[in-house]
Formats: sequence, C-alpha cells, structure tokens
Amino acid sequence: MVSILTNSSAIAALQTLRSLTSHLDDTQQNISSGLRIGEASDNAAYWSIATTMRSDNKSLSAVHDALGLSAAIIDTAYAGLNSVIDILGEFSAKLVASKQDGVDKGKVQKELDQLKQAVTGIANSASFNGQNWLKTDLSDIFDPDVTRTSLVASTTRNGAGDFATQMLDFSLADVSLFNSTGGGLLQRDPRDVNTIGGIRGFSLSPSSDATPYIQESGEDGWMRPAYANPTGAMVEFSFPEGSSLDFNAPGAEIKFDLILDKEASNPWNETGPEGSLQELPGPYFDGFKQLGVTITKADVDAYDPSLGGIVTTNDKFAEILDRKLEPLGASAYGDYDRGIPPDYLRTEHNPILMTIASKEEHGTGSYVEIANLTATNIGTGGLVEKYRYGQRGSGTVLGFESFQLGKVGDTEEGVRVDFKFSINGQPATSHSFDRAYVNTLLNRDDGRVETAGDMVTLLKSLLDADWKLVIEAASPSQIIIKSDPNFDRETGYGSSLAFSNIRVNIEPIPSLNFLSIDVAEHPESVDAYITYMNTATQRIIDGTSSLGALRSRVDRQTDFVQSLMDANTSGIGTLVDADMNHESTRLKALQVQQQLGIQALQIANSQQQSILQLFN
Repeated sequence: MVSILTNSSAIAALQTLRSLTSHLDDTQQNISSGLRIGEASDNAAYWSIATTMRSDNKSLSAVHDALGLSAAIIDTAYAGLNSVIDILGEFSAKLVASKQDGVDKGKVQKELDQLKQAVTGIANSASFNGQNWLKTDLSDIFDPDVTRTSLVASTTRNGAGDFATQMLDFSLADVSLFNSTGGGLLQRDPRDVNTIGGIRGFSLSPSSDATPYIQESGEDGWMRPAYANPTGAMVEFSFPEGSSLDFNAPGAEIKFDLILDKEASNPWNETGPEGSLQELPGPYFDGFKQLGVTITKADVDAYDPSLGGIVTTNDKFAEILDRKLEPLGASAYGDYDRGIPPDYLRTEHNPILMTIASKEEHGTGSYVEIANLTATNIGTGGLVEKYRYGQRGSGTVLGFESFQLGKVGDTEEGVRVDFKFSINGQPATSHSFDRAYVNTLLNRDDGRVETAGDMVTLLKSLLDADWKLVIEAASPSQIIIKSDPNFDRETGYGSSLAFSNIRVNIEPIPSLNFLSIDVAEHPESVDAYITYMNTATQRIIDGTSSLGALRSRVDRQTDFVQSLMDANTSGIGTLVDADMNHESTRLKALQVQQQLGIQALQIANSQQQSILQLFN
C-alpha cells in the first residue's frame, strides 16, 4: 500500500542512517582521542581501573623525583666522606712522622690543625637541599628512633584499595662526623665505660680532653685485669736529714734481727667496729724466717769506697741495706713521702723515707719486723723496732669512677660487660652485666652506676654466689675488694685477685675527639693518637660503605619505579586505548554505509513523488 501519511521505507532508511551516524561519531571520537573508553559511560569498570592506575602513576612519578633527590643527598654525603678519608690518611701519616727524633712537633701540629679545618669545612658544606648528614643535631645519636632518616621508595595499593608509601630507612649515626650532643665518628663515644668502676686498668697520659684511655691488651687482644696483686708487707723509716752515719768510729755497727713472713699468734692489726682492734682466727703461717743483720764500715766500703765510711743520704743507706737484705729475702730502697720525686723541695712535711719490704720467699704470709735493734758508736739511720702486717686476704683497692651503660640499637639490654674473676689461681668464673641488669638492680632507668655504693651492690650481686669476699666502699672514690680473711689468709705479692678477659660489646670505640689531637702539647700520646686514627678511619670507611650500599638500593628502586610506571601505562593502554587499525577500517565501512543509507532514504522518498502522477 502506498500512503501519503506513512512512508515505512523512508522511516526504516532514516533509522538506519541515524544508527550509522551515531556509530560514525563514536568511531571519529575514538580516532581523534586515541581511546576506545574515554568516559565512564563507555565502560564503567575499565574506566574506573584506568583512572585509578593513572592516579597511581602520578604518585609513582613523584616517587621517582623523590628518589632522584635522595640520590643527590647521598652523593653529597658520599663525596664528603670520601674526601675526609683521604685527609685522615694524610693526617695519620703526619702523626707517624712526628715520632721521628728531631721533628718539630709544633710545626707538625700546625699542619694537623690545617687538616682539621679541612675536615670541618667538608662536614659543614656537605649539605644538599638543607640536609647535612655529616654534621647533625641529634639529641641521642645512639637511639635508632632519633637517628633514623627515611627516604621515599615506592607507593602501593592493596586489594582493598588502601594506599601506602614505602620508605627506605638509614641511620645517620653511621655517617655523622660531628653531632651536637656527641657520638659522631670523629668524636669521643660518650658510651665509653672507661675503667668500668675500677675493675679495668688504663695507662693515662696527663689529664686533657685530648688524652685517650690507652687500653692494655692481653694475649687474647682484650683488656688485662685492672689489678692482680696486692702490696706485700713493708716498713718505712725516716732517715734523719742533715745527719750522717759515720762508720769510722771504733766498733761502729748497726745490728738488728729481720723477721720475715710470719703471722703472729695474736694478729691485732685488723680493725674492728668503731676503730677497735679485733682478733682474727687462724690458721697462722709458720714458714717465716728470723735473720740477723749487721752493717759495718766494710759494708759501706764494699758499696762505694769513695764514701770513706760515711753515709749521708737515705738512698745510699738503702742501697747498702739492700745488698745485705737481698740474699735474705728482703729489699730496701730510698723513697720520698707521698711519691714526691728527689728533685722536689724537701720539707718537714715531706721527710726523706727508706723502705724495707719482704720478697715473700718464706711462705704465703706477708710480714716484716725489725727486732733487737742495737747501734754501737753510731746512730740507727732512722731504723726502729717496727713491724707491719700485709693485708689479710688477697685483695686490692679499686679506684671508682662513675660510669653509664648506654644504649645499643633499640634493645633494652644496651651496653654489656663480660669478665672473669679469680683468686689465687683458682678456676675463674664468668660474669656479665648490661644496661637492663643495672637498671633492675639499682632501680634506675639510665644504666648509670653513680656511686661507690652502687658499684659495691653490683659486684656483690655478681660475685657473692661464687666467692667468699669482702666488698665495701672505703670512700666515694675507693672500693675495697678482698677475700674473706676467715676463709683465705694468703697475703702479699704471692697472692692474686684478678678481673680478667674484660670485654665490652661496643668496643673498640673512639675514646677522644679528633679536633683535640695535639702532638705539641701531648707528645707522649702520639701512639694513642695513631691507634685512635686507625679506629676512626675504619669507622668512616664503614659509613661510606653503608652510603654506597644505600646509593645502589636507591638506583635499583629508581629503575623499578620507572619500570612500574611503564607497566601501568601499558596496562592502561590495554584497557582503554583504541585500536587505530580497527577504527580506521570501521570508519571507512561506516562512511560507505552512511552513503548507502542516504541513497536508500532518497529512493524511499521518491516513491511518494509518483502519487502526484495519478492526479494529472
């Protein structure tokens, strides 16, 4: 049927043309944008994934930039440390050269000072973007939470869609040369426990900030005991200043009995409560000797004929006595009160002394007695009937100094001290304590052993279970430690009490400041300075190695982030990019279809024109 109201063919052709036009528009949009999914309406799921991944790529791009900044900071610190290592090598060489006889140490020190300034200049200028890893301001360089610096490494998104940033952590304690609160690689380590309250001995140079503690190494490379043997018994005599002993008079002689190494049956030399004397139980030593000694002009002449039989000084009289006493098991020597050297001004407060001491060849006791003293036609030279016992029980006095067990990493244990203890050659026992132990024992939180009383408490807690000891504070700076005389009466040089195999888990550590080294003021410390420089240089080399490892990690992370960004970009393209070959072919097809649709619409409309011919 032909109708002037409804042209079904034209309607069909028009609908086809509309559809073709829509598809043609979509294809043209895909071709111009390069995307087959440009809006959420194109494919909501793929559009959402692609949009999220594009956002992640922007974050990864920021990470990539941050890694580049981190690499620059690391390179700056690395270059600084590398330069410092070279300077320290030159510094050590000049220290070695300063040991040569005839070298002007003042001029060497001027060169060292210039090298110090070069090091501090490098540390001050090794800054990038306001960050300086070689000169720090850390409140506690041994607290890992304080010293940790973090570098952006990557970003991640888990299955739940949560976003997180991954970090690279590095400890500035590994590379800081100078820290405002101490502990830098070229500064004294404030965790130095020094003598550990007196149980470890050091040989000290004159007091100075530059003076190191020189650690005496035993056979195993660790510290030897601070003290091993107590002092044997001795007696001191005041040789009369200004007088002389003239052995030229007829029959002139000094005669006495020397009693060595016995313990009297009534040993009242031990002090009891409130200063009273108390008797100690046995056993008593009976291996002592009573020896007769006679000094005549013949002895003086045998020592030095030029004296003409006249002795005027304590040191000469002591040497004459020593020749007589040495075969008997004793020795004599001249001395000055309180250790004052011979060239010091002699006063009535520092009288000239002479000492007679037992060699302890007659038993394990320690005892010296002058008895039956007589002098014929001559004075006694200061000798008097006198005796002194040695300290009952093996023992010594520890010179106490407060010390602190610092932190090590993020553990509560902190610095740990290990040592062995023995008396008189008995099998040694092993003991140890650390920061946590001290804090628990002394009810502290800083690891500090502050007083001699604290040290007594610490030693008793460690040693009482294995040994019979007397441990007590004699003063704020002295601690007496000895075997209990009720169980051990051995005394003097022949006995021993030893702390040995002393190890501290953080040692070796720098024990002085690099900037305080002064060979002109302390020429006696050059060997210690050289040892210190070796330790400090090795620590800086280790720090430089850590920076190198961190730089390699940053490089690998940078490459990975770039690869991740490329992978994300490729993934986004797979989801939403248009296939241009497909789209171009489709465009041509749609254009052909569009032309055919227009022609079909023209044909359908031409059928309506034939109706007019019916009315002609």
